[in-house]
Amino acid sequence: MATTQECRGALNTLSDNLATANGDVRTAAALDRSLSCHITDLDVTFTGRLANGRIMVTDTAQGPPREKAQIRLAMTGDDLVSMVDGSLNFAKAWASGRVRLEASFRDLLRLRTLL
Repeated sequence: MATTQECRGALNTLSDNLATANGDVRTAAALDRSLSCHITDLDVTFTGRLANGRIMVTDTAQGPPREKAQIRLAMTGDDLVSMVDGSLNFAKAWASGRVRLEASFRDLLRLRTLL
């Protein structure tokens, strides 16, 4: 089972990957939205912003998200680490229910290029 530190590291790696992306991925990541990522098996939530093509984590708290972010993710820590290292396909994990993504319809359309 992934630790809180490994999950935070995976989010940092994902942020770095988004920041260096090109084309459609860079455009999709250029949103400015509040973000939460609930790690269900650890019952920890990372909150922050997706802005300027980076994920900026500003808080880590026990339990589910306290406030409703504009983009909300929920998954196990192992799934987060696996998605970031490329061994788990986000679209398949989302379709099978392993990963939950909630956002406005407009944001989902824009984020689909990241999937």
